[in-house]
Amino acid sequence: MPLRLILAALFLLSAVGLGLVGYQITRPPVTIRVPTAHEAAPQPVTVEVIVAAHNLPAGTLMKEDDFTHRAVPTADAPQGALMSKPEVLAGLRGALLRRYLDSGATLMAGDILHPRDRGFLAAVLAPGARAISVGVDAISGDGGLIWPGDRVDLILTQELNDKDAPAARRIVGETVETDMRVVAVDQSIAQGAPATGDNATGHVARTVTLEVTPQQAERAIVAQRLGKVTLTIRAIDGLASATGHGTSVYGGDVSAALADGGTSPAPHMRVVEGQDDRDVAFQKPTEPRQGPNNFPSPATPRQGGRADARLHTL
Repeated sequence: MPLRLILAALFLLSAVGLGLVGYQITRPPVTIRVPTAHEAAPQPVTVEVIVAAHNLPAGTLMKEDDFTHRAVPTADAPQGALMSKPEVLAGLRGALLRRYLDSGATLMAGDILHPRDRGFLAAVLAPGARAISVGVDAISGDGGLIWPGDRVDLILTQELNDKDAPAARRIVGETVETDMRVVAVDQSIAQGAPATGDNATGHVARTVTLEVTPQQAERAIVAQRLGKVTLTIRAIDGLASATGHGTSVYGGDVSAALADGGTSPAPHMRVVEGQDDRDVAFQKPTEPRQGPNNFPSPATPRQGGRADARLHTL
């Protein structure tokens, strides 16, 4: 092969090689991203819905431990479900549950009734029940420690208007009704709501509203007319007792002094006449004996008495 052709071929190959090198230098670099092991796959968008923390019967006055929240995909959130937001959670405290909820069931907007909603108190009451308010003070209302949802007994204390009755039987107390549910204190129906306004400054309730039967309502009204009524709080796990008349407790059952007659020993004095002395007890004066013409008869002179008798009071 002539030398001229060999040189031409080498020159052509050199030109092609230099062109490829220049292309590689001027071409923008390609970045290949390799995912690392700790990077997780993107998650679907979720929302926090409010659910029942445990089984909740209809008529429950809700408090904080009655509900919780759960994350669900946005597409799976039921229409009308309550979202876990601060303003929504604040509105649930003291709200009335209108239907039974199983544990974990989603709470819907139509499931609750707020205290200021129309018909709230009527919805709180059990079927056929009534609501009656009882006036209380710092003592008869257990020092302001009664709250909606508590169970209480109603005790009547009265003073019998019988002058001929012994002192031990003039004051009597008895349990009029038992195991009644408190549905409101003054105008506060929100069980578990934070203390605000007057309640935060030690305000003592003036009225307590109770859930009663029609017969209990009549007895409670009569009891308030007869004397002073007092509410006593029942234990949470206490056994419910039958509603009806309780055992009457009289003053003599409480005070030993009244049981002994309610009076102190009659006053007496020692009479000393010369060498003789005796004790004389004072008695209730009697009507003077009438003599002729309705005039008091003269006193009978004392036989064997002495004008200088000495009286010594014991």
